[in-house]
Amino acid sequence: MVRMMAANRIARIMPAGIMMIIGIRKIKDMRDKKESKTGGTRFGIWYEKSVGKLIPKQTVVSLISCFVLNSAIYTGTQLLMKNAKHYDLSTKFDKSLPFVKEWIYIYLICFAFWAVNYIMISRTEREHWYKFATGDYLSRLICGVFFILLPTTNVRPEITGNGLSSILMRFVYTADPASNLFPSIHCLVSWMCFIGIRKQKHIPVWYKVFSAVFAVLVFASTQFTKQHYIIDVFAGAAIAELSYFIGTHTNFYKKIWRFFDKVNNVVFGRD
Repeated sequence: MVRMMAANRIARIMPAGIMMIIGIRKIKDMRDKKESKTGGTRFGIWYEKSVGKLIPKQTVVSLISCFVLNSAIYTGTQLLMKNAKHYDLSTKFDKSLPFVKEWIYIYLICFAFWAVNYIMISRTEREHWYKFATGDYLSRLICGVFFILLPTTNVRPEITGNGLSSILMRFVYTADPASNLFPSIHCLVSWMCFIGIRKQKHIPVWYKVFSAVFAVLVFASTQFTKQHYIIDVFAGAAIAELSYFIGTHTNFYKKIWRFFDKVNNVVFGRD
């Protein structure tokens, strides 16, 4: 009798348990579908609700990789060529320019300028961004070749005074050894900030003009702070234009795009 009562009780409980399991499964399926629509992974959902409002998830990984590649090539080649013979490419023009330490402010402010413009470009159409990013990657690879085949250096002036500009100049001279001058990455990146937006109709004309003018001011800052020679400026701007042209006039950007789409699917989930 006891067994029969237990069996009956189990028979009554099991359907409820099965229904509960089915219900839980349905809830999970609904949640998975919702997640797949809003970013896929939990991180993807969080990102879209927060940082994604500023930097689209479709471009953020490739944007970060621009910074990573730049740092890897610049620092890596400095370490690699530390004991190699370095060449001084100074001209009479370079020697005639005075050292004006106050230009260090433009030289350092440009880092914020880079961040703003690269984020701005990453928010344009994805095709344009990946063409731009392809050119950006290529430009750093070209710089890396020059840093290895033609190591350069210069003679820096003595810094006097204890004002803020003097302190900043000493900091830059200490943190950034006098190497990897040709071509100037400072000038290259600043010019990339301009050419990446110059044909974008949704960006105001006044900001395009500002970006071009500020890039030229960065060029000047590299001269008056004695961080670069004049040939470094022209080389940096020329490589920027050449790399951007290749990025926008070839189909290689499609491979870069497909690669980062796969990475994005892993990080954020499928759209």
